[in-house]
Amino acid sequence: MHPYLDIHPEVAQAKAEGRAVVALESTIIAHGMPYPQNVATAREVEAIIRSEGAVPATIGIIKGRVKIGLTDQELESFGQNRSVEKVSRRDFPLLIAQKMDGATTVAGTMIAAQWAGIQVFVTGGLGGVHRGVSESWDISADLTELAQTDVAVVCAGVKSILDIPKTLEVLETSGVPVIGYQTDEFPAFFTRSSGCPVLQRVDELSKLAAIIKTKYELGLRGGVVVANPIPLEHEIPAIEIMRTIEEALRDAQTQGIQGKAVTPFLLKNIVERTQGRSLKSNIALVKNNARVGAQLAVSLTQFM
Repeated sequence: MHPYLDIHPEVAQAKAEGRAVVALESTIIAHGMPYPQNVATAREVEAIIRSEGAVPATIGIIKGRVKIGLTDQELESFGQNRSVEKVSRRDFPLLIAQKMDGATTVAGTMIAAQWAGIQVFVTGGLGGVHRGVSESWDISADLTELAQTDVAVVCAGVKSILDIPKTLEVLETSGVPVIGYQTDEFPAFFTRSSGCPVLQRVDELSKLAAIIKTKYELGLRGGVVVANPIPLEHEIPAIEIMRTIEEALRDAQTQGIQGKAVTPFLLKNIVERTQGRSLKSNIALVKNNARVGAQLAVSLTQFM
């Protein structure tokens, strides 16, 4: 047992019985959506995972303890506390040593999931290579984590605010398989297609589970990206969302927004410009990912 982990009894029991567990991040609650939609969505996502036969484990840090599974009260606290720190690999020792609170990013959640022995993690979208990287060198720690942490990440691709071709190049260089679930193209979060092909398309989750199992039996370190497009009825047309993103990027540049503040600023700006449509799409794709992630986790237990 990792000395800094507190595993929720429901998660611990599921692990002991060999049942499927799905990790969830807390940054999407604390920074990804406005209150109260964030807490409502978190609870609905957990309910979807349970309905598919798996157990949800939302991950966060509370007073220096890494929580693998949050209570309703803890979910509510993360949803209302807008000043809670984001936690990636570099931040764990800082927050834990000082007994602080933190919301885990994709990278942070992957690390904690591996500590807890959880193989599948569901999120909205990955971080990636930011536009203008030649000047900023802004590359998400999510990509470096995928190169070294053994967790399958179910996502709707990466947000269109990023440089998708360069993001996929970094994943290729790092040896991370990018598998399209029922898609030939890598999705772009709000839209189903980016024009960039995935490494391989898989239409059945049992086959995807076999690929993941084989990867780790071979001793190959690192994650697997499961690219699961947003449902068609919730997609925002590519031309419309790209125009909105360009406008939001100009606002960020004008206001001098930099570093880890960029993504939350852009997402809020895009919600305002789309009159809430992007938030509805965001919620829909997260729920869709939860359903697929839970089914994948259940499939993986068949190999145990």
